[in-house]
Amino acid sequence: MARWEPNAAQRLATAALDLFDERGYDHTTVLDIAQRAGLAKSTFFRHFPDKRAVLFGEDTLTGPLLAALTATPPAATPLEAVARGLDALGREVFTPERHLFVARRRAVIDAHPELQEREALKGLHLTAALTRALTDRGAPVLAAEVAAQLGALALKTAYERWSGTGGTGEFGTLARQALDEVRDATAAL
Repeated sequence: MARWEPNAAQRLATAALDLFDERGYDHTTVLDIAQRAGLAKSTFFRHFPDKRAVLFGEDTLTGPLLAALTATPPAATPLEAVARGLDALGREVFTPERHLFVARRRAVIDAHPELQEREALKGLHLTAALTRALTDRGAPVLAAEVAAQLGALALKTAYERWSGTGGTGEFGTLARQALDEVRDATAAL
């Protein structure tokens, strides 16, 4: 691959996953990743601060989620707005074309506690962004916090199901089902 080709960040992430599969996360260096992607080590550091970040560098979830939430009609409840955000993730992020990459990424993260910690932190940031967006729409703070937490739980549940399906399930459908299950579980408390 030529160094000037576009999508350097995605190329680096794909190269990293390939190497993590072949050698293991602990036995892969930043230089290995850059070389596999056909890029310089300095290019790696222009996109990511460290090796862990290659799996977390692009925040692909927040933008589509918040854009859909913002576009939701004002009369929608906070949970309805979150549901529309989850639908957007299914259309824009968790697509059939990305299934293999996402499943491989999940396997690497599941095998390394330091990456699990980073994934949890990413989830907290997403939940906080959801809460802010819902309060910006006029939801009371507590309602926004609850809807964001329930949405985050539904997202996590749908993500686990979708990444483990072998690409057969549609993410938006799984997310809506998970949100319904979460809502039903809260009614049973």
